[in-house]
Amino acid sequence: MQDPRIDSLAQTLLDHSCRLTAGEKILIEAFDLPDPALVCALVEGAAQRKAIPVVSWKSNTILRSLYRTGTPESLGLCGELERHQMEQMDCYVGIRGAANSNGFADVPGDQMDLYQAHWWHPVHSQVRVPNTRWVVLRYPTASMAQSAHMSTAGFEDFFFDVCTADYARMAEDLKPLKARMESADQVHITAPDTDLTFSIADIPVIPCSGGRNIPDGECFTAPVRDSINGTIRYNTQSLYQGTVFDRIGFTFENGKIVQADCGGETDRLNEILDSDEGARYIGEWSLGTNNRVKHPMLDTLFDEKIGGSFHLTPGQAYDEADNGNRSRIHWDLVLIQTPEYGGGEIAFDGEVIRRDGRFLPDDLQGLNEGLDD
Repeated sequence: MQDPRIDSLAQTLLDHSCRLTAGEKILIEAFDLPDPALVCALVEGAAQRKAIPVVSWKSNTILRSLYRTGTPESLGLCGELERHQMEQMDCYVGIRGAANSNGFADVPGDQMDLYQAHWWHPVHSQVRVPNTRWVVLRYPTASMAQSAHMSTAGFEDFFFDVCTADYARMAEDLKPLKARMESADQVHITAPDTDLTFSIADIPVIPCSGGRNIPDGECFTAPVRDSINGTIRYNTQSLYQGTVFDRIGFTFENGKIVQADCGGETDRLNEILDSDEGARYIGEWSLGTNNRVKHPMLDTLFDEKIGGSFHLTPGQAYDEADNGNRSRIHWDLVLIQTPEYGGGEIAFDGEVIRRDGRFLPDDLQGLNEGLDD
């Protein structure tokens, strides 16, 4: 018998995230899933809604070989074919599983750069993100449970609890934060080894409550491109392009990352930041507000939602909150400000809005619910 939580998650993805209607085309892209149950539920659910489902089932082992041996011609052809497919779609669901979260660790950096430039960027940055109703999520696997330091069964319970949250309630709780961010100009962030200032004046603010990521819970904008000054030391590891980075630190001058270092992978870090001009500027700043997610697990989709965190993202800005930065990189890097992780403050125009991960103004108290559980 199929786990009923699969059907509940599929319904959330189709109706809440994608808002799928009759006649629309939806691409369901799955990577290394341990079984096809969720994909089947999505296909059957789309058909019930009289939509047109298309499925792409991928293997990370095969992708590793394509990335390692790829040329601009071969990767460009893959990108061209997938771009044509994506251009036909109204909606997109991307589901990633992984038997080994480090499966691309031995793909050389210059090969991953070729993939980003000739395949991922033309398909996803240029077509999927701006032109479809899309949502991406992970699938619970033993590898993910291991990264979260949980049993497989315990992680599955956590996964479905977080992913099927009350997103309607979340949307209401985010409204006053959106309003405060829209009226703010200067932002000042402090934390251990972190002291940053920047402006978010006149940049749109987007609250996220299940419409793009599952799990969800964030409110994002972008800094004015040349306004960031100061230093930051992220306290959450990041797995990016097959490499694990720890304790990434940046120094900013007038928006640009002029110095970057980390534990053991500084050369690779700077290779990524030198991918193009926009990679050394910030394209997104977002406050994490999902208090059911409390600890990092080396998975960006979960880590960037941690209650009491924020992420500050080198690279491409989203069209919805555009500061003009363009890059084939979009790298969400997370700093947690709860007491357990060193604390810190965020102030808007001199008023402290969040201290040690907890929102202070009365109208934001709904965003603290569950923080101490």
